[in-house]
Amino acid sequence: MAKVESVHDFLKGKTILVTGATGFVGKVFVEKILRVQPDIKKLYLLLRASNPYLATHRLQNEVIGKDIFRVLRDKWGADFGSFISKKVVAVAGDVSLNNLGIKDENMRSQMFEELNVIVHTAATTNFNERYDIAIGTNTMGAFHVVNFAKSCHKLEIVLHVSTAYVCGEAEGLIVEEPLHVNGMQKGSTKLDIELEKQLIEEKLKEFKAHNTDKEVITSVMKSFGLARANLHGWPNTYVFTKAMGEILLMKMKDTLPLFVIRPTTVVSTHSEPFPGWIEGVRTIDFVVVNYGQGILTSFVGNSETILDLIPVDMVVNFMIVALMALSKGLSKNFVYHIGSSLRNPIKLTDVVDAMYYYFKKNPCVDKYGKLMAVTKKLTITGANEFNQNKGSKLVKKTEDLYKTYSLFKGIFDVKNAESLRIVTKGLLMWMVNLTLIQRTLIGKTT
Repeated sequence: MAKVESVHDFLKGKTILVTGATGFVGKVFVEKILRVQPDIKKLYLLLRASNPYLATHRLQNEVIGKDIFRVLRDKWGADFGSFISKKVVAVAGDVSLNNLGIKDENMRSQMFEELNVIVHTAATTNFNERYDIAIGTNTMGAFHVVNFAKSCHKLEIVLHVSTAYVCGEAEGLIVEEPLHVNGMQKGSTKLDIELEKQLIEEKLKEFKAHNTDKEVITSVMKSFGLARANLHGWPNTYVFTKAMGEILLMKMKDTLPLFVIRPTTVVSTHSEPFPGWIEGVRTIDFVVVNYGQGILTSFVGNSETILDLIPVDMVVNFMIVALMALSKGLSKNFVYHIGSSLRNPIKLTDVVDAMYYYFKKNPCVDKYGKLMAVTKKLTITGANEFNQNKGSKLVKKTEDLYKTYSLFKGIFDVKNAESLRIVTKGLLMWMVNLTLIQRTLIGKTT
């Protein structure tokens, strides 16, 4: 077995490509790397843009300029801009395209010669995304990253960030196993990714022939994606297209040094670079925010449902340690769950209690400066009993998307992740033990 080196030493002098750096996990990953190892050689950040100017604009406004970089900015002071310009390169591209959409041949050649590590976090996480957009980013994005990686001469490791919910609506203990197309069959309906792409192309050609309005196209393609996902056994377009992305990885990775992590529901930072940072309203946060604002008074679910919540900095800590460990051959496992449901389960009723007591103490304030006090706990109802919030189409639509998880009957095994933690036990300062997740977690997400 290879010797365990420090993560700090592993990162020193490395050249890393990160896709999805404008996203939640990607942004935290980039910040952590720059903060803990300023001696990395270079960070290439692939940003969806048609030219370098727009890519640089996105880097400044959607990555470096965000509050998550506050600690790093304070650390470097007046030299922050110079530090970033030396270490970070904004690359105009798009994961849904061949060669990652990088038009600059010199840039591509340089990356092929320099890259040591590729971290693929780019994804559209919208549960109800247009099917063509979701499959382009989540499915074909994985395909294009692997093809790009195979041209890199000094590549040591590739990390693909997926989601634990590629399991669909599985129940019981969900193990860390690769997805194969032969196992993805619901009834007599066998999944064929090429057919899914063909169906999308036919739809788009039909829209073009009839000069269909853009809003109509968006609506139809969202419904089409959901229908195809449900047909094959997945609750929404997001997890369906992420699952197909994993299937393509298994099919074409060959000898490529590649592994997959599957985080569960990713929430705000636990401690790094500071507690409670989050961006946007996502999954469980929708329920938290709308309850605190008095919009949501009931929600479909089961009070005993285990919600698997994991802080984003814990996910990133695992990513970094895993990159080092797997590049050194310290583990041969291909898939790793990152979650809390097995080791530190949190029930839906615990979340309801935490929300109530948090907002009783820290009420939201409306746009007029008036306190929005909560008077009772969120009511949890069965799927057949739901009859409140009928006046809000947004709430009803979102509950239809999220109720799969508030009624979820699975627990995610973390055997592979735990074995990696044991192997790298000398690096515990990097891997925050999952048992640190406390019930105050929900308060931090707000």
